[in-house]
Formats: sequence, C-alpha cells, structure tokens
Amino acid sequence: MTTRPAVSVVLPVFAARRFLPACLTSLRRQTLRNYELIAVDDGSDDGSADLLESWAEADPRIRVIRRRHEGLIATLNAGLARCRAPLVARMDADDVAHPRRLELQRDWLGAHPGAGVASSLVRHIPSHRVATGFRIYERWLNGLVTHEAMMRERFVESPLAHPSVMVRRRILEDAGGWRDAGWPEDYDLWLRLAQRGIRFGKVRQVLYFWRDHAGRLTRTDRRYSVERFLKAKAFFLLRGPLAGHKPVILWGAGQTGRRLSKHLLRGGASIVAFIDIDPAKIGRTVRGIRVHAPDDLSGLRTPATVVLAAVASRGARALIRDRLEAMGLVEGRQFYCVA
Repeated sequence: MTTRPAVSVVLPVFAARRFLPACLTSLRRQTLRNYELIAVDDGSDDGSADLLESWAEADPRIRVIRRRHEGLIATLNAGLARCRAPLVARMDADDVAHPRRLELQRDWLGAHPGAGVASSLVRHIPSHRVATGFRIYERWLNGLVTHEAMMRERFVESPLAHPSVMVRRRILEDAGGWRDAGWPEDYDLWLRLAQRGIRFGKVRQVLYFWRDHAGRLTRTDRRYSVERFLKAKAFFLLRGPLAGHKPVILWGAGQTGRRLSKHLLRGGASIVAFIDIDPAKIGRTVRGIRVHAPDDLSGLRTPATVVLAAVASRGARALIRDRLEAMGLVEGRQFYCVA
C-alpha cells in the first residue's frame, strides 16, 4: 500500500484460528476501503499465523507480525508501533464488525474534532449462549452514548467495549499505549484518558458483534476479576475525585463496600463513615469505622466530603443516586457511583 491509510486496525491474535475467517471476512467487507490491518500473532500454536499470512497474500492491506507469546498488552503495543494512520481501531480475532463500522466511526470522529475516542453500540454473539451477566452489561453499556454519561459511570464498570473503539493515534501514543498495571488494560486506558480530559463518544448503532465463549479473557484471566477492578477504581479515585485527602463516606457496608474500602485505605484514603440500610449493620464497625443509617448522612458530611455509592445489588445504584440528589448533592462533584 503506497497511500497513507485512513484507519489502522490493530488485531491481536492468539490461538484464534477457528474464529479468524469470520473476523477477517467482516473486515474485508468494510465500506471504508482505505485501511490497513496490523495483525499481530502472539505466538499461536494452532495455525493462526499461517492463516493470516494466506489472507495477507491476497490482500495487501494486511500486514502480519509474528511474535513470541508475551500476552495481550505487549501484542497491542507492538501493533500500535506499526500503525501509520491517524486513527487506530481495535478489533479482536474472535469478533465480527458491521460492514460500516470503520466508515461510521471515522466519520463520527471527523464530525467531533474535540473527541478522541469513538465506540459504538455492541451486541454479544451467539445470542442464545450469552450469559445473563453479559446481557446485563450489554444493556448498561449501550445505554451510555454520551461523554457525560460515560464519565458519570466510569467508576461503575468499563464504559466502552475495548475492541469496539477507534482512537486518535496521537492520543494513544501520548498516553504511552496500553500498560500492565495488574488490572484490566482497557479499563486502565479509559481512566487514564479521562484523567487527561479526553472526550469519548459512541455511534448510536450496533457496529460490533462481541463473541462470548469459554476462552474469553474476561473469563480466564485474573486481571479481569472483581478484585482487580476494585483496585483500579481505588487507584484512580485516589488520584482524581479524592485527591487532596478529601474525607470519604462510603455508602455500602456489604461485600463490595468492604472490599473497595480495603484498597482505598491502603492507598491513604480518609474514610470517616459507612452508610447502610441494613439494621444488622447499623451501629457496628467495618475496619474500625462506624456504620450509620442514611438519615445520619447530612450530619456526617462537610463541604469537602465525597460520598461513594458502593452497593452492587441490582437497582441499588438508582435508588442511592435519587436519595443523594434529593439531598442536593451533585454527581461528579460531591458523590460518585462506584458499583
């Protein structure tokens, strides 16, 4: 390819031969033709690299990089180093892209020069095998279509499906690419970019089909465990909303609140109280900190206090949010939902 591509697609591949034909076919069918595909094989032993090479022989837009097995983060950064386009699209080897995915995301970023990241709505496949948890996450994820909504929910879960995004290359490079911090590399990247003031958006169409299967990293890699997510949240909360040693009131003395409090306290947070509605917990202590009823909240707060809502039960977030807003607290300043 002699002309500069409009988009570089980074495709990390590890032992994905059975899914690759569908993935590559979906890219071959893209309405945006001026792209390059950087396919980085991470030491596969199932013939994935050979299959990629055979496709590359027929399509000069495909460049194959063979590497020894080092894991996803090193593979992604190796792909990023080879990108030539100003826009970088992620893709996973077991997924499928809508034919207009690259075109519509490129156009969205062109129409929003102040934004740095464009995602889309997503759908899990095959639909009849998708676990309930992933269905719930999909609905939540597809409900976050504006930058403001994604920032509001960024400490709840990852507000973007990693392989569905297109990012301006200079933004990725300025952030140092992907890093291994001991928790999910995508969540880490979104929170780092948010700290830098980068704006996010989504094309409001399903452009990415996310395959659920037993070998999916979110099921098999410890980096994606609940505990690791909590560590990431604590790390970025302490360097963002809680910076300056602001006093914290943690709403939720159950499992999620207790586990998050552990990481916050280890990082130097000043937790002054827990809030809970369970009569069995009220009046007791968690990590030496007293648990109070919601009616006590007004008397516990100071102007500098930040309230963290850390109850993971379904529907609890909305109820707590309503209660805090009714008290006059502003989300994103005086309180944050973190579960």
